[in-house]
Amino acid sequence: MAKNARHQIKSQLRQPHQSFFGTDGIRGRVGTVITPALVLKLGYWCGQILPREGPILIGQDSRQSSSMVTAALTAGLTAAGREVLTLGLCPTPAVASLIKKLKAAGGLMVSASHNPPEDNGIKVFGADGSKINATLQSLIETRLKSESIQNIIKPVLTSFGQSYQCHQLLKHYKEELINSVNNKRLDNVPIVLDLCWGSATACGEEVFKAIGANVKVLHGEPNGKRINVGCGSTHLEPLRKAVLEEKAEMGFAFDGDSDRVLAVDGKGRVVNGDHILYLWGSTLQKSGELPDEKLVATVMSNLGFERAWQARGGRLERTPVGDQHVHAAMMNNGAALGGEQSGHILSTKNNLSGDGLLTALQIATLCKQQNLTLAEWLDQSFTAYPQKLINVPIPNQKRVLQECKPLKEALMAAEAAMGENGRVLVRASGTEPLLRVMVEAIDPHLVDSWTSQIAGLVEDYVRAA
Repeated sequence: MAKNARHQIKSQLRQPHQSFFGTDGIRGRVGTVITPALVLKLGYWCGQILPREGPILIGQDSRQSSSMVTAALTAGLTAAGREVLTLGLCPTPAVASLIKKLKAAGGLMVSASHNPPEDNGIKVFGADGSKINATLQSLIETRLKSESIQNIIKPVLTSFGQSYQCHQLLKHYKEELINSVNNKRLDNVPIVLDLCWGSATACGEEVFKAIGANVKVLHGEPNGKRINVGCGSTHLEPLRKAVLEEKAEMGFAFDGDSDRVLAVDGKGRVVNGDHILYLWGSTLQKSGELPDEKLVATVMSNLGFERAWQARGGRLERTPVGDQHVHAAMMNNGAALGGEQSGHILSTKNNLSGDGLLTALQIATLCKQQNLTLAEWLDQSFTAYPQKLINVPIPNQKRVLQECKPLKEALMAAEAAMGENGRVLVRASGTEPLLRVMVEAIDPHLVDSWTSQIAGLVEDYVRAA
């Protein structure tokens, strides 16, 4: 295995455990992990830790529990003396955008993203519209583990903040999306949108129609009982079927809070985040708008993508999984485009905020501008190495990574077997109780063999424990 791939495995094994914050905020089952008491404390401490000047915004997805979580956050924030503006149903990137527009102190998004309906979560943003860094996360974690909320808020019960419903503010985000394409049009281009019963239903259809697209919508109403269930970016078959039946040029599927997107071309082929980075990056490279010809991606991105991008003279910097790591790398090196294979795409077009709707608009209008269908454009992309991902349910996945000696031995054997022509990545999910086992190689037989062998070894270890 390549030296950089070996380093990727070790860096994932070294990542510190956080009991509340995962790779994308706090997330878990409502009633067990996400409780009113926890959320109230979180709201209070966000109110204490975020800058004192300006209001704090709260957006939410369509989950049945989202109104409860929003109410508890609002109670904690107002107990801390903060002004709260609730945005209602909206995409996560709308919160980031409106923080900057309103010069707010920060914001919170109530969503469990691609997780099932019974889960929920909270993403915390600072005054710059970016997710808070690890230092602030650690500070909030410490406070959450401190004394009871009754003792915490007792000294300030004579001073309260106020909350206001400001759902009308979403219009500014819609305008920003439409303006992002610089007057480019999609007149009569047939496009299918899978809005996932989630946040994208707040404005997805509207913004595509505003620039002329002929839109077919799937799962287009907010429905907290069905969000992410058999639809959206984690279940592409309904979109694929609709694109083929409608003879559409392309289709886009969003996750529950619309900060990520995957596409399907007119032939029914999946266009994932790696393809989006390669195609969009190639366009920016040709126009001289890609500093140092660099893209930023995570350790999950396909090796075929990396090799093809390097063949174009480009550079690819890899980070740990999580769009906050991509964001940090882009801030450090001045990159204009980066993202994850799962469809979180960050660009200077959206101030480095992952935005599925903006990404979809960019890809669709770039196709139109080049007089290409998405299928024709995808044909100009790279050939992916065979890649397989298995999710192994494990409650204490980080402990297994640290203690399972047979796993470490299997990783060394896989490195030796695949050499420079493949890689293996085993990591703990930051959002679910899963161990993710990913193998990719030029030889598909090695992919199947090592994925099954490593996943089975972990399952055997857990059963015997």
